[in-house]
Amino acid sequence: MNPNKALWEKGDFTRLARTMRGSGEALVTSIGVAHGLKVLDLGCGDGTTAIPEAQQGAEVLGVDIASNLVAAGNQRAKALGLANVRFQEGDACDLQPIADRSFDLVVSIFGAMFAPKPFEVAKEMVRVTKPGGRIVMGNWIPGDPTLVAQILKISSAYSPPPPEGFVSPMTWGIESNVVERFAAAGVPKDAVSCVRDTFVFDFAGTPAQFVDEFRRFYGPTMNAFDAAEKSGRAEALQAELEALFRSQNKSGNETLTKVEATFLRVTVSL
Repeated sequence: MNPNKALWEKGDFTRLARTMRGSGEALVTSIGVAHGLKVLDLGCGDGTTAIPEAQQGAEVLGVDIASNLVAAGNQRAKALGLANVRFQEGDACDLQPIADRSFDLVVSIFGAMFAPKPFEVAKEMVRVTKPGGRIVMGNWIPGDPTLVAQILKISSAYSPPPPEGFVSPMTWGIESNVVERFAAAGVPKDAVSCVRDTFVFDFAGTPAQFVDEFRRFYGPTMNAFDAAEKSGRAEALQAELEALFRSQNKSGNETLTKVEATFLRVTVSL
């Protein structure tokens, strides 16, 4: 199996996605999704941004590599009575059979950044976007002191080294890399803009319980714990993550968890 597909079908990312709904809705509003736009939401999960895009009146196709998340997205759309959004399996590195110049807007929030071939991802996003359209990405930033970058940093210390040729998804959080990748797809530097933005995770439980959600349901953290258990270091990993979540909890209530995470918001104008 494609290792990227296996990673995201492991566990159940919908459990984490529930804590991201509010920020997903706010982001969709801020990027001007409107009635009648044709939107591709790439690496969409169960629809954290795809569902709000449809609720704004856009015609939305959600594409994700994980079959369980595609099924969950279609179930959410059906439950909400949304006929203008559908979810299907696909790989951000190769979006065939989607036709050239099909979408007014391509959105990928913490999705396409995890695909293994970043230059192919940029090329494909540009290919399927109409002239005059936009691409909007949200990418975690390497070394950032906020939650997600730190989870991935801590987890990597407990994991085996990546295979030869592996390109870290976090490299999408570096502006010069973003510019280089879209330049290779024919986009001039001045058509790419990057700003820092914030996503908020709201979890109805303690920081330790939130860590447990990542341990049980988030593929990268699950893999880190698998490796840590084999080396007898699972308790140390748990303790590090719990300390991180406690230190970043802004809820003001130790029985609830509200954590902010900084990301790079990329806008490409075609």
